[in-house]
Amino acid sequence: MTALTLKAGSVPARPLVRDLAGITLIALAGAVGYWLFPDNLSFLTRVISVALLVLSLDLVVGYCGIASLGQAALYGAGAYAAGIACVNGVTEPFALILIGAAAGALTGLLMGAVMLRAHGLPQLVLSIAIVQLLHEAANKLSWLTGGSDGLSGMLPAPLFGLFEFDLWGRAAYLFGLGLLIVTFALLRLLVRSPFGMVCRGLKEDPLRVSALGISAFPVLIRMFAISGAVAGMGGALGAIATQVVGLDSISFELSANALVMLVLGGLGHLTGALIGTVVFLSIEHVIAAINPFHWMTLVGAILIAIVLFAPRGLSGSLDELARLLRREGRR
Repeated sequence: MTALTLKAGSVPARPLVRDLAGITLIALAGAVGYWLFPDNLSFLTRVISVALLVLSLDLVVGYCGIASLGQAALYGAGAYAAGIACVNGVTEPFALILIGAAAGALTGLLMGAVMLRAHGLPQLVLSIAIVQLLHEAANKLSWLTGGSDGLSGMLPAPLFGLFEFDLWGRAAYLFGLGLLIVTFALLRLLVRSPFGMVCRGLKEDPLRVSALGISAFPVLIRMFAISGAVAGMGGALGAIATQVVGLDSISFELSANALVMLVLGGLGHLTGALIGTVVFLSIEHVIAAINPFHWMTLVGAILIAIVLFAPRGLSGSLDELARLLRREGRR
């Protein structure tokens, strides 16, 4: 156990450099998006919001091996909590993000306590049941959530008291980009920590980890809470940016799409979660504009082709390409 802890706790220089390079690339890509697509900042902010959801799903599925199709429950909890707080007078953007994170973490604890009682397919069914129940609850509690009409009337305060959340979406985009960079950096530290290594161990060989005297439930329930906090921040960011919260933020469709994005980018690879989100939503955005009637068919065909030719996800394929280039360079 001591050797495992020492190995997990010591972060080699090369992964640290790769992490810094990844964070720098995210910042550069965000800056390029800001200058090249000034009329599409609302869409790019949605990409960031959903990326936080997919990152949270990767923590549960990719690093812990827990089957889940209910991650939108955590995203929607954060969105509705931030929206309700804003309507009732809490307008500071950072406070709304913290409220969304707290609501997502609490929902994650409850969701984890239920899901961890089962394994495999029953676990997947439980996750679907949870998101459907919360969706119906949000629909029925129309006096609180707005029901099918959505929760509107949100007026977030200007960011730092200077930058308003207007229709152009500049403040929301830059706020979301900063939130994504900080969250990604913290999650990279988390998955490389002893806690993150234990989570990987539970996914790959739970019997051996149990033999070391580590109980699985406390570890996994903590990861559920962290995952919920990240998803809740994504939901809160979406609520702040659009200033409305609808039932689609807590739908099974959003959960299923998030899982597709994660598989597309690559499981157990935080960078893959970002790549999958950007590729999926960009394809969806472009093809829907070209063919508004049959765009789902085209998106499905493209995704099938990508998955067939890149079974490890796009991030895995990029890693393999980089290894091949290094081998050729040594020759």
